[in-house]
Formats: sequence, structure tokens, C-alpha cells
Amino acid sequence: MVQDAKTRESQSPPPRRNRSESIARGAVGLSQDIFARAGFRDPALVLRWADIAGPEVARLCQPLKLSDGPAGGVLTLKAEPGAAIFLQHESRALCERINRWLGREAITRLRFVQGPLAAPAKAKPRRPSSGEIQPDDPALAYNGPEPVREALIKLARSRSGRRRPD
Repeated sequence: MVQDAKTRESQSPPPRRNRSESIARGAVGLSQDIFARAGFRDPALVLRWADIAGPEVARLCQPLKLSDGPAGGVLTLKAEPGAAIFLQHESRALCERINRWLGREAITRLRFVQGPLAAPAKAKPRRPSSGEIQPDDPALAYNGPEPVREALIKLARSRSGRRRPD
């Protein structure tokens, strides 16, 4: 019975500290495991792919896996179906660029897997506001504290830049 109590203590959850932790703390461990399973010891190759390969090549392919073989490293790239043939012709130059960025001869061969790429999330561009406030806007008629008045005027300026449905 004494041994059962010890095993229960060792299996109990860690004590709570009554405060929350940042998401980044837990995400670092998870992301390292995910990158390690794909063969990337350093996730910078995946995260900075557009800088390494160039914007044209990065638009056509993305790194999937890095594996070490007897003849050297093999980088598996997922490429758009029509672009895989073009990229195969450019593989020597691409290997040189990657190795130059890594600072060593890590990649000796590229392997291409055809498939559609996930589109990168693009931020919706904000239209600049005209900054003109209508003369009959209620924000101009406010007679309260000055910080509140300034905030209302700023809100009215941002609101005036939006299109109103006709």
C-alpha cells in the first residue's frame, strides 16, 4: 500500500501556480518536435524559405522534409504540379543557394513531390482614411473631457474613410 501511494503521487499533475503562462512557452516545444520529425534540426530553413530560395522559387515550392543519406542530405520539396519540371532543371543552383545559406554542404540532392501548395495568408490592405469629418458629426458637438473628445474625433475620422452602402 505504501508503494501505491508513492505511484499516485508521482502520477499526480503538477501543482498549479494560479497564473497563466505564455503560449510561446508551450509552442516552442511542440514546434521543435514537429520540425525534428521532418528532419529539420533548425527550423530557419522552413521559416525563411522565401529569403533563401528567392520569391519566385518560394512561390512554386515549399520544403517538406530533410533526410540524411549516405551520399548527403536530401531535401524534399512540395512543388506545384507544373513547376516541378522547371525546378528540377534549376536544382543545382538551388542546392548551392541553400548550402551557401546554411554555411556547409548539407544538401546534395533535391527531391520533388507534386501537389498544390497552401496559399500564404495575406493581410487585407487598409484604405487610408480621408480624415475629413462631416460638419454635422456628433463628435464635434461633444463638450466633455478633452481626452474623450480627441478619441471621438479620431473615431469619426476613421469612420469617414469607410464606404457606406448605397
